[in-house]
Amino acid sequence: MKRLLSAVETLAALSLLVIALLTAGNVLVRYTFGWQVPDWFDGTQMLLGIAMFWGIALATWYGNHIAVDLLWEALGPRGKRVIDVLATAVTLAFLVPLAWMVWVKVGGTGSQGTMDLRLPLKWFYSAAAVGATVAAVLAAVRLGLLPFGREAHAEAVDEITAEGIHGS
Repeated sequence: MKRLLSAVETLAALSLLVIALLTAGNVLVRYTFGWQVPDWFDGTQMLLGIAMFWGIALATWYGNHIAVDLLWEALGPRGKRVIDVLATAVTLAFLVPLAWMVWVKVGGTGSQGTMDLRLPLKWFYSAAAVGATVAAVLAAVRLGLLPFGREAHAEAVDEITAEGIHGS
C-alpha cells in the first residue's frame, strides 16, 4: 500500500511541477523571444485534471477533505467513527460514478488532439481516469477499514509532530 500511495503522491506532484515549469517557461520565452511554448495552455489544463484526480485519491485515503468538524469534535470515538464511515460512504458513492464517467469520456475522445502539437487527448484523459479509479478504490478500502477502527495516517507524521499539532 505504501508503494501505491507513494506513486500517487509522486504523480500528483510531478503534474503540478510540470504545470509550474510550463507556465514559467512560457512566460520567459514569450517576453524574451516573443513566441510561445507549443500547447502550454492545453498541456497545463490536462495536467491540472490529472493532478486533481490523483490528489482526490490521496485526500480520500487520508480523510483530508475540507470539512467542518463541529459535531465530529464533540463526539466520542464511536461517534467519530460513525461519522467517518458515513462520510467515506458518501464520498465513495460519488467517486464510483465519477470514475465511470471519466472512462466514458476517454472512450469518446476519438482522435481529438491538442491545438499545436496534436497530442492525443486520450493519453491525458486516461491518466486522469486511472486517478479517479484509484480514488474510488482507496475510498472503498478506507470504508472497509474504518468500522474496525483502522484509519490511514500519513507516515511522515511522527509521534512528536502529532503531539505538537494536537497541543498535548
